[in-house]
Amino acid sequence: MENIDAIQINFNPDQVFLLNFCLAFLMFAIALDMKVSDFISLVKQPKLPIVGLISQLLLLPLLTLGLIYVFDPTPSLALGMILIAACPGGNISNYAVHLSKGNTALSVMLTSINTVGAVVITPVTFLFWSSFVPKTAALRQEIAVDPVEMAIVIFTIIVIPLIIGMFLNHKYPTIVRRIDKWIQRLAMLIFISFVIGGVLSNFQNIMDYVGGIFILVFVFNGLAYLVGYFFAKTCQLSEYNARAICMETGIQNSGLALILIFNFFDGLGGMALVAAWWGIWHIVSSASLAYFWRNRPTLTN
Repeated sequence: MENIDAIQINFNPDQVFLLNFCLAFLMFAIALDMKVSDFISLVKQPKLPIVGLISQLLLLPLLTLGLIYVFDPTPSLALGMILIAACPGGNISNYAVHLSKGNTALSVMLTSINTVGAVVITPVTFLFWSSFVPKTAALRQEIAVDPVEMAIVIFTIIVIPLIIGMFLNHKYPTIVRRIDKWIQRLAMLIFISFVIGGVLSNFQNIMDYVGGIFILVFVFNGLAYLVGYFFAKTCQLSEYNARAICMETGIQNSGLALILIFNFFDGLGGMALVAAWWGIWHIVSSASLAYFWRNRPTLTN
């Protein structure tokens, strides 16, 4: 994979705009199921979200750095891993937790906090953790990411759709209940179709490098699940809550990562391939884990 830092994934400005719109629409669909009460409930059981946030915002980046030192990937792959760790939980985590018979409310809460906070958290944590990977110094100087510009993009495609969706849910709950499932299905269909189109248009690049990236993402994703689960257990949380934190730690918003890569990193090959394969693989891994847990009781809530 020695030339992977030099390749670029083919996305023209119109495609990047469409990708931004796809994620914004997906976030709007998710927001139709969110309520202000999801945030207010933080006050009642602060330990649960605190454990989840520590797992996602501290342990996951530390795990990422450890894997970078062990695997010694090329600089662009390393930056892609750091960016994945800096993104909020993925859009399918809530559904995966539900299938796993875990605490779905906790999952929604963590996804909501991290998604809203991504305006600040993602650019700041990416710049902070990437500074610990010496081989990426030249590449980071070359791309020169402006955290303010990144925050503006995140605010536009995530926070604004979330606010609109939550407002509609609050103002017109009856209408929203009738249409939200269809909107979510449409949003997911549009996003998946776009990803498939992107994969097909860059098929040769993906085939040339997917072998090594598959192993990297497989180990990265699997250890992220384990870190989330066992950290929750170490903090004496129930199986019900541990499953939620496990999924939230192992499922990251690869769609946001791809948008940032095409907006700020010129489609840098290693970064884009890690994010794209993560997006595909965490669907497979989360579904498999949910199936494993589905017929196993949580014992206590």
